[in-house]
Amino acid sequence: MDAPPASEDTRPFINISKLLGNAGAHVPIVLEADIAQGFLLLSDLGNETYLTALNPSTAPKLYRDATEALIKMQLIPNQGQLPEYDRALLSRELDLFPNWYLNKHLQIELSESEKQDLSKVFELILENNLAQAQVLVHRDYHSRNLMVTKTKNPGILDYQDAVFGPITYDLASLFRDAYIEWEEPDQMDWVIRYWEMARKAGLPVQNEFGDFYRDFEWMGLQRHLKVLGIFARLYHRDGKDGYLKDMPLVFKYTRKVAERYISLKPLIRLLDKVEGIQRPDGLTF
Repeated sequence: MDAPPASEDTRPFINISKLLGNAGAHVPIVLEADIAQGFLLLSDLGNETYLTALNPSTAPKLYRDATEALIKMQLIPNQGQLPEYDRALLSRELDLFPNWYLNKHLQIELSESEKQDLSKVFELILENNLAQAQVLVHRDYHSRNLMVTKTKNPGILDYQDAVFGPITYDLASLFRDAYIEWEEPDQMDWVIRYWEMARKAGLPVQNEFGDFYRDFEWMGLQRHLKVLGIFARLYHRDGKDGYLKDMPLVFKYTRKVAERYISLKPLIRLLDKVEGIQRPDGLTF
């Protein structure tokens, strides 16, 4: 790893590597470290990502492995090693959606009433996210950061920004992945399997699966609004256009969840504006 100290700090990666490795997760071993110059010598997890390996026949086994590894990480107690995924951080992430996706990318200027409606939706999302049980959150637990390994599958990368936060966050990253799409019955089946395994492991998941799935959806909504903003920022600020092709799937996830909950109707109106959809005024029952 070459991480120039002027822009990167290798210490969080080193510290979290130890934390996750001690919990039984398969992460790179830090063999040597030169923190002053930003160089780390790491053990190799291979070249095959989950994204390249996933297909309908491999997905059940790969996702079961990823679920078991996730539970190991979530069982790590909060002893002050990591920052909290608090309201301020969650709010900053949500703000990426209007600032970068709507305004910068789509050139959409919101009216004052639309800003107020979006603010109310954000508050509902935050209320749900912050009410969830808090565990270790990888923050990018998806198919590009999971490596297929022969032993202790999966190998796990890119965890240096880990925090303690909502229990469904990494699950939403995994099963509503911005880079690969699965049918909703498959998603639900894998989430149910996680929920059952998590309960047996003693993790603080909701007692009713319906309540847990709602939390999963609302956490995914926060993440996908953020990701739309991040992908737009990567393009406009950093000149990286590779993520533009992934925006439609993230937008699809966002709309599906917004359509399912009546309290998110103001968000649907805004998404309609993005897509140029005109709906007739009328009664709603």
